[in-house]
Amino acid sequence: MYAWLWRHLPGNTVGRACVTLAAVIILGLLLWYSLFPWVEPKLQFDHGTVGGGTSAPASPNP
Repeated sequence: MYAWLWRHLPGNTVGRACVTLAAVIILGLLLWYSLFPWVEPKLQFDHGTVGGGTSAPASPNP
């Protein structure tokens, strides 16, 4: 698939590399500013819990 895409990009090798780099940057910015902010409230990384309600006895310190 990547070979097919590379063959169909316009220009020589340097031009194709620039088009590919621009596409990767645009995709990254699109994800960073639209998809990730939309998904972040649904993931809630900072609302983690440890344990289920009863705590284990403390381990003795040597």
